[in-house]
Amino acid sequence: MALGIEQVEQARLRLRNIAKPTPLIRSATLDRMLAAEIWIKPENLQKTGSFKIRGAYNRIAALRPEEAARGVIAASAGNHGQALAWAATRAGVRATIVMPRTATIAKVDATRSYGQEVVLAGADYLEARHAAEELRARSGALFVDAYDDPFVIAGQGTIGLEILEECTPDIVLAPVGGGGLIAGVELALAARAPGAQLIGVEAAGSPQLSASLRLGKPATISNPVDTIADGLATGALGKLPFEILKSRFSRVVTVDDFEIGEAVLLMLERMKLLAEGAGAAALAGALKLKAELAGKRVVILVTGGNIDINLLDRIIAHGLAKAGRTMRLALDIRDRPGELAKLLTLVGATGANVRTIEHSRMRRDIPIGWSRVTLELETRSPEHIASVLRELREHGYQVAIDGG
Repeated sequence: MALGIEQVEQARLRLRNIAKPTPLIRSATLDRMLAAEIWIKPENLQKTGSFKIRGAYNRIAALRPEEAARGVIAASAGNHGQALAWAATRAGVRATIVMPRTATIAKVDATRSYGQEVVLAGADYLEARHAAEELRARSGALFVDAYDDPFVIAGQGTIGLEILEECTPDIVLAPVGGGGLIAGVELALAARAPGAQLIGVEAAGSPQLSASLRLGKPATISNPVDTIADGLATGALGKLPFEILKSRFSRVVTVDDFEIGEAVLLMLERMKLLAEGAGAAALAGALKLKAELAGKRVVILVTGGNIDINLLDRIIAHGLAKAGRTMRLALDIRDRPGELAKLLTLVGATGANVRTIEHSRMRRDIPIGWSRVTLELETRSPEHIASVLRELREHGYQVAIDGG
């Protein structure tokens, strides 16, 4: 099928009363941090917790009767699977969702809760996709691609239409996995706001967009895909998204897991928005491009909030470390009354707060009569960390960072 703004408009009609329009919201914190007019598109508040409901429902609604009778099958790290399961159940269509064995428990349980079959196969998205294609060949079900499907892309493009109803941006930042979202948004912007620049944000552990732009064709990552942004860890860019993007789109920024974690923490702490790794990637990209965004009207897509609590705990820990909000240090003290109290009093005087403390005198790498103390501290900033270390060293302590 041809794919253009007409298909995006048709998708919007199908999604009426299904996908709720998520209003753009402002953040004074981000305005100050980036010296720009920042708008957030909070798709983490969407049905099923991500933007994926748009493309999945549009695909299900467009099924021919004979396709619906065969059922559908999909591979997903989580969000596409949840959205397709919800949409299929609502339409009375049988669906099978193949997810990698490494998918987060929260996403697996949520997908099952929508009443469809979930199969766990493969160590990552690409292996799960291969398993899904094998199942499709045996069952005759219709494979619904998470990003390389015209109906899915058109559905995701409705985000672009909603943005343009509220503002005319100078720049839009969107996360990129397989490319379905950014291709759909590009269709809307090219037709309705051709002056707006679209910037893709990819995870360093799955950089298929930048690889595709370099090669001039859709690329598959040969190295193991490894990122906390599991929604972006497709390892490949779709052929159809690439065809849409290649003529006009040229800008991508790559962010690592520490930068993503910092963005998750920033939204949670300052904006009260819970985003998963992929959902926070665009904000991480904006923080990285601060100098370029100054003075511009910028829309940042927060694409999902389906995050496993255990993963959230690790992301927060990474984000706190990146922001200089925690530090871990080790030092040796004499093993006698009052020495530990003296150390803790000094730490407290610097304004740092002790989160955990380990005290060991049974080590072969310290002299008899001494103890190794390892502290995990809550701090305010990298500058505060430097002042804590300076104070300890001025009082004669030999400090090793990170327990080293």
